[in-house]
Amino acid sequence: MTENNPIDNVGKLAAPADLVAAAQAARKNAYAPYSRFLVGAALRTENGVIIAGCNVENAAYPEGVCAEGGAISAMVLAGERKISEIVVVGSGDVACTPCGGCRQKIREFTGSDATIFVINEAGKTLLTLTREELIPHSFGPENLS
Repeated sequence: MTENNPIDNVGKLAAPADLVAAAQAARKNAYAPYSRFLVGAALRTENGVIIAGCNVENAAYPEGVCAEGGAISAMVLAGERKISEIVVVGSGDVACTPCGGCRQKIREFTGSDATIFVINEAGKTLLTLTREELIPHSFGPENLS
C-alpha cells in the first residue's frame, strides 16, 4: 500500500489516483457516436510511464478500437513492452471489464504481478483484479515455446 494506492473501505486495493485521472481524461475524448458508451483506459509501464487510450467507434460496426487496445498500441509505439497496472473506466456504475480481445492483449503485455483496476465514472474502484483473475488459464507467449 502506498499513499497513491490506498486500501479502500471494502478492503480492495484502490486504483492509483494518477491512473484514474488519466483514464477519466481519456474517456472524455472517446469517439462513441453510435453506442454513446465512452470508455477510457490508462496503463503504467514497468518503467513508470503512463499511457492512455479511449474507445473509437466506426460506422462499420464492429470495426472500432477499444480503449485498452488503443492504450496498448500507444505503449508499443512509445517503445514500452510491459504493463504493471491498468485502469479501465466506462459509463455508469456497472463495472466495464475488458472484452475478451482486450483481455488477451492485456495478457500479452503483463506479468503475473500486474493489477487491473475497473472504476466507475466518479473514480471509485469497482474491481481490483490480478491477471489470472482477469483471464484464467490463458494462452500466452510461453505456450509457443
